[in-house]
Amino acid sequence: MAYLSWSDDLDTGIVEIDNQHKQIMDFINRLHDARQHADRSNIVAVVDDLVEYTLSHFAFEECLIEDAGYEFVRGHKKVHELFVRRVNGFVERLAKGEDISHELHSLLHRWLFSHIRHDDAAYVAAVRPKMKVLTETQAPGGWLSRSLKRFFGG
Repeated sequence: MAYLSWSDDLDTGIVEIDNQHKQIMDFINRLHDARQHADRSNIVAVVDDLVEYTLSHFAFEECLIEDAGYEFVRGHKKVHELFVRRVNGFVERLAKGEDISHELHSLLHRWLFSHIRHDDAAYVAAVRPKMKVLTETQAPGGWLSRSLKRFFGG
């Protein structure tokens, strides 16, 4: 499976969300590189980083859509929970020494594009106008600054 590339149809129009999605895509591409080199220690490190970052992204996104008043936030959280459960199964298998890198890479590749184009796209039209105020306030005490620090330590 080739490298993932960003395309305009993946843009949500919410800069922070799009940047986070691009970072997740970068992790998936790093997993591809580690697989190509059959570097188990790097695969484990990339998977750990990918899972940690994705959990932070999910928490950030959920907070954002909840604070923006998205009516289907519970359903969106449930989609995230199911995905996390599935990925945790891969992490457990990896910890036991199983080579799950190809299977995980394939899942992540399909899931990321599908999730952005369908699940995330579903909230954009309803939430973007409300979120615009939240995400554009980049002052140190603003919502965006506080939330990025809270979820990403930045």
